[in-house]
This record gives sequence, C-alpha cells and structure tokens, in this order.
Amino acid sequence: MAEYQVLQGAEAYTYEGGKKGVLVSHGFTGTTQSMRPLAEAFVEAGYTVSMPRLKGHGTDPEDMEVATYHDWIASIEEAYAWLTERCDTIYMTGLSMGGTLTLYMAQHHPDLKAISVINAAIEVPTMEGVTQLPTETRFLDAIGSDIKKPGVVELAYAKTPVAAVKQLLTFMAEVKEGLSSVQCPTLVLVSPEDHVVPPGNSHTIIEEIASKDKALIELPDSYHVATLDNDQERIIQETLAFFEKHSN
Repeated sequence: MAEYQVLQGAEAYTYEGGKKGVLVSHGFTGTTQSMRPLAEAFVEAGYTVSMPRLKGHGTDPEDMEVATYHDWIASIEEAYAWLTERCDTIYMTGLSMGGTLTLYMAQHHPDLKAISVINAAIEVPTMEGVTQLPTETRFLDAIGSDIKKPGVVELAYAKTPVAAVKQLLTFMAEVKEGLSSVQCPTLVLVSPEDHVVPPGNSHTIIEEIASKDKALIELPDSYHVATLDNDQERIIQETLAFFEKHSN
C-alpha cells in the first residue's frame, strides 16, 4: 500500500478539557481545517474535543479513492470511543458529510446529548450521474472552497474520486432512511445559497427526525463551507448555546 503524507493543516486534533466532550467532523474531500475554528471554540469553552481526520482525507485523492464509507464511520467511532473514556456527556457537530456522519452517530448512539449539523448532506442529485460514467473515469472536478467570504480558501482536494462519490451516495441513502430514529436534540444550520448540497436537505432533516427539541437556523451570508465563511461566529455561538442548553 502507498504511504501518503498528511497535508499541513489537515491533522487530527484532540484536546482534553472537562467532562463534557464534543466530537467534530469535517466533510467530504475536505479536512479538519474547515472545522478548526469550532473545535478551538469548544476548547475555549472548557470541552474535551476530538476532531479526527477521516480516512482517505487530507492526504491525496488516490488515498481517498480506496476508502469506503465504512472507513469514514470507523474514523468517527474511534474518536467517539476516545471521548467516552474521558467524558460523562458527549455532543457532536459536523459540516456537510460531517453532518451526515453526525446524523448516523445519533441513529446508532442514542446517548449523544445533542447534535449540530451544518449544511448536512442526505441527497445530492448532481452527484448521482457518476453511476453512468465510463469505468475508466476516476476523478471529477473539485467541490471544495464554496465560500462567499473573499480570500478564504478551504484545504480540500483539487479533484474528487468517482469511487468515493459512489460511497457517499450509498451512505447518504442509508442515513436518510434512518432519520426518524434520530431522537436527541438537534440544531440544523443551513446556507440558503449552497452550491454543493441543496438547502432542501436541511429542511428534510428537520422534518423527518424524531427529536422533540429541534431548530433550524439559516446562515444568510455564507455558502457551503459556512464554518469558514461570514457566518462562522454565529455557528459557533448558536452551537455553544444549544449544547449548553442541553448540559444537564
């Protein structure tokens, strides 16, 4: 197997703070760089934080090409296990496919105290055409850096592996099917203008989850990678407040 170097800024991040922990997930073809501001805000607020680098991400597109969605789940489950050894209460937040993973964890770990998902993906029709591509087509154009704020660049792959898109399609369908089993308090943050994941995904999520305490907040001044965009501070404050509300 090829050995790949982790890109600078794409490293996994952990911090041991208090007995409340937050699991943080980046998105598809992206890296921990996109969620670093949130992770650091949680640390500052006294939380223990685990932000893994999803398998196949933050190295080389060819590394991602051979990763499966089960590998991405395993990366998150390992981080969750690390938190359970240190914390009494665990929350989770994620961007894009990180939001998909957050919903998956809420479906399979009902002890999660509360979750926050940002432009979460459960259905992306523009990706479905990959199933019709010739078998020799290995890569598509990049999908990263959908950001409104001038001068801000997401650390993400310059091309998108077709095999990984197929994995994502299967994973999104699985998570969408299980939305009604999400019962923990859920905050859904959505950019009305998103050029990667249709905003309707977030509305479907808020409608279909079974959570008694759920809220949808729009991010009017950001595109898909809202955590690096103009609404970054609002995401941080709203998520901190939501988790604090469910701290007892």
